[in-house]
Amino acid sequence: MTGEQQPDTGTVTLGESVKVAYVGQIRDTLDNNKTVWEEVSGGLDILRIGEYEIASRAYIGRFNFKGQDQQKRVGELSGGERNRLQLAKILQMGANVILLDEPSNDLDIETLRALEDAILVFPGTVMVVSHDRWFLDRIATHILSFENEQPEFYEAFELPIKLVLCFEMALICGKQQPFPELAL
Repeated sequence: MTGEQQPDTGTVTLGESVKVAYVGQIRDTLDNNKTVWEEVSGGLDILRIGEYEIASRAYIGRFNFKGQDQQKRVGELSGGERNRLQLAKILQMGANVILLDEPSNDLDIETLRALEDAILVFPGTVMVVSHDRWFLDRIATHILSFENEQPEFYEAFELPIKLVLCFEMALICGKQQPFPELAL
């Protein structure tokens, strides 16, 4: 989908309105000579993200770069900080499909929560490659698992999500005990 590799068989065709953004494990697209603020903002005080405008420093702060941290040179950042910076850059691009390769690697808890929240409200499609089951439990609606080199949907994952959604809908509709057989 990113064009970095060609398929072994068949073709990949993206629709005209599809805009893909990709965050890989290797963060070599960052300019080591820029500050965190310059790298994300491009020198702009106000960023437009989708339909919203936000102060660039506030946006960068959401990725746990606060105060003087925004003036650090990219080349001085740790792996986790580089991951946060890459995510901040990609999520502002206005893509409607985001591909994330092991996004929870090197992230602190605060940033991991911010990433989860951003994914949950993202209006497009997010595809995640991850071995972090806890992270997937928090953000995924479907899991496509590759077993014996064959893709298959992991239905055991989806059933609890469907039960929770049914339970929440029943509570919203005013049923005090929507599933009496599940009472403890």
